[in-house]
Amino acid sequence: MDDSRTGRPDRGAPESLLVVAAHPDDIEFCVSGTVMRWIAQGTRVTYCIVTDGDAGGYDEQLPRQAMADLRRAEQTHSAKHTGVHEVVFLGHPDGQVTAGPELRRDLCRVIRRVRPQRAVIPSPEINWARIADTHPDHRAVGDAALRAIYPEARNPFAYPELLREEKLAPWIVPETWLMTGPSPNQFVDVTPEFGRKVEALRIHTSQTAHLDDLAGLLRRWLAEHARAAGLPEGRLAEAFQIVSTA
Repeated sequence: MDDSRTGRPDRGAPESLLVVAAHPDDIEFCVSGTVMRWIAQGTRVTYCIVTDGDAGGYDEQLPRQAMADLRRAEQTHSAKHTGVHEVVFLGHPDGQVTAGPELRRDLCRVIRRVRPQRAVIPSPEINWARIADTHPDHRAVGDAALRAIYPEARNPFAYPELLREEKLAPWIVPETWLMTGPSPNQFVDVTPEFGRKVEALRIHTSQTAHLDDLAGLLRRWLAEHARAAGLPEGRLAEAFQIVSTA
């Protein structure tokens, strides 16, 4: 099956996958259908969530730490529903993420421990087509993750304490997929996974309870990607830009 408007064939499921996101629920909105498809084919998946999303939600009476705890619980439950092996929370402050050395070291640690064959990360470029894709945390996490993948995670002299004290050897991520970017070149048909994708997102009650037509909203977004990919009418797709990082 060809999932790409550029003639790029379906890359298939990797043996191991690391998905990095800024907030709980980012993955469910953007790529969970693809993750479900790969898990069904045997992929072992780790989610790495940079913040706890404590600046999100719609309940002004809820203390921010309680919101953070709630959003961690929602993400853990949603990932379990999806079949994800592991969720790692880094606990950086929501709304204040920068692509500095502390975050890059944390991401290098996860990369070297998980040793993924493929990584999915936010695009560091702004996609002006949709306001949610301009969130500065997303761009900062994408920038940090890309720099952690190349050159830092593979470089034994970057954050030498990871090798010296934690025995985490350098690791080369062969392939990186960018989500929410302005220049997708790979589209994955997730029509069969759509119902479970909606269920996984509904688990994030603090973020989606106010959305009466969540399924309709997702269907419109994914239908746009499917049309861009040249898929038949009625199909739904998630969009990525592939970067060879080997």
